[in-house]
Amino acid sequence: MRNERVKPEPEIQNEGYIEGRNAVLEALKAGRPIDKLFVAKGDTDGSLSRIAAMAKKAGIPVVDIDRRKLDTMSVTGAHQGVIAACAVREYVSVEDILNTAKEKREDPFIIVCDEISDPHNLGAIIRTAEAAGVHGIIIPKRRSAGATATVAKTSAGAIEYVPIAKVPNIVSALDELKKAGVWIYGTSADGQNDLWETDLRGPIALVIGSEGDGMSRLVSENCDFKLSIPMKGSISSLNASCSAAIVIYEAVRQRSKLNKG
Repeated sequence: MRNERVKPEPEIQNEGYIEGRNAVLEALKAGRPIDKLFVAKGDTDGSLSRIAAMAKKAGIPVVDIDRRKLDTMSVTGAHQGVIAACAVREYVSVEDILNTAKEKREDPFIIVCDEISDPHNLGAIIRTAEAAGVHGIIIPKRRSAGATATVAKTSAGAIEYVPIAKVPNIVSALDELKKAGVWIYGTSADGQNDLWETDLRGPIALVIGSEGDGMSRLVSENCDFKLSIPMKGSISSLNASCSAAIVIYEAVRQRSKLNKG
């Protein structure tokens, strides 16, 4: 049997990386959008500690990782114990997303991704959102895929047109949306509101839960409504990006009827 190379894990594709201590340090100083910093586990070197401290102060997640895995991730082969995974575009604020809707004189139509960790799922959601005219997407800083090259590729370029806010706390972001008059609709297998029977017109935010566990408890508790997609077969759940597409386009259908009326 011939040997085949094993593909890197989704979150550490060799795309959009900055490698080496000086390069990463300058990127941090310049305020370059960085999704995650990978640092060699057990390395007590002072310069690495300073880089990690700077990243944490900037709100960038720092991941201790085995040096052999860093070697696998590295494109240059000279990572010096640190690799930064960079965002391919600038993030915006929740307020910016609300202003986008305001400028278009439309009711806010926002997608909130609660810990979507698979970059292919996030990319597919962004692609659907752009096609549907969504005003913006909100993702958390931690336990989530970011605006990486893999996500950009999966989105088929849609990432260039959809504003994305990366927030420290999803619950706080939901509270900000509520204060702006936006109704929060969470998707859940045990949701009390049938998707086809729920009014999705007006200012709304649709929350899509993570691939494995769905919405986190606190996020679920802060939703105004919980939607369920009618399931007729033996399988009780759908892929996160599939669920998102169904719910997004049901909202589009309803909102289109409102505009025509």
